[in-house]
Amino acid sequence: MGRALADDRRISAEMKRKVNEAAAQAGYVANRAARMMRGVQSNLVGLIVPDIRNSFYSTIAHALSRCLLSANYQLTLCETDDDRMHELRHIKELTSVNVAGIILVPSAKPHPDSARILKMTPHIQLLRKAPLLGDQWFGIDDRRALYESTEHIINEGHKRIAYIGGTEELPTGAARVQGFRDAVRNSGQTIVVHEELGAPSSPEFGREAVRRLLSLKDRPTALVIGAVQNTSGVIDEIQDQALSVPRDISVIGFGDELGYRWWGPGLTTVQLPVSELATACGLWFLHHLQNKGDLSKPYSFISPPQLVIRGSTGAP
Repeated sequence: MGRALADDRRISAEMKRKVNEAAAQAGYVANRAARMMRGVQSNLVGLIVPDIRNSFYSTIAHALSRCLLSANYQLTLCETDDDRMHELRHIKELTSVNVAGIILVPSAKPHPDSARILKMTPHIQLLRKAPLLGDQWFGIDDRRALYESTEHIINEGHKRIAYIGGTEELPTGAARVQGFRDAVRNSGQTIVVHEELGAPSSPEFGREAVRRLLSLKDRPTALVIGAVQNTSGVIDEIQDQALSVPRDISVIGFGDELGYRWWGPGLTTVQLPVSELATACGLWFLHHLQNKGDLSKPYSFISPPQLVIRGSTGAP
């Protein structure tokens, strides 16, 4: 009975069906602790993210949960607040209960012990990539995202442009600010640039960055944003300052929340295929878990962003 309930491959599908029906009628609930003591791998998959308040990560959690549930795996969520010691603790706890695998958005500098433990556990990195943790990664082309948004604002004729985003400590932050800088350099034009880089990204930092930029004598005529959390703070501060967009200032956001299309004249923004990326990651991970695939081989899946042009950008 135990093997049938554990979905053992040696048990026929018909026998599994009969045993599961009988167990359901009897109200049987598997004892997870007992299974752990026998060294049986659980059906849990851990998801480790920096901040569950970020819509990026809540969208990822929802998509992964649906994907994993279709194969009878259950998602358990852990939050690190971008602290590598919290990250290590979660990895230890998850592996102590024999999780089937771990999907993680790593911190900036993972602890060496995290890498050591993960070598013995099926895992994959999502959005961010820390070389210390392996070569399997699903992500977004962050450099391209900011290159295209910056190129658009330059083509509108802006010569004073500010970038608000994360620090270069994180690989995503580094790629985004590099995309911004490359677009400015490749334009061949003389452009006055301001960079407001902060970690962690937050609505508060976005607000503060706008206040600092607006206090400048020759303040920027356009804002390019490179983080979801910063975007919400920036547009709130612009609204509180009663600025007319794009007459007083042009804005390009990052991420495409439902309300962005109705904000002011509609927010021009970088649309990110987060749900699709998470689903692709989940399906790939499931395939390797179920078929005992080699998770040590390098693998990268990079999803392209899309610039959605609405009414928040125009000529200065």
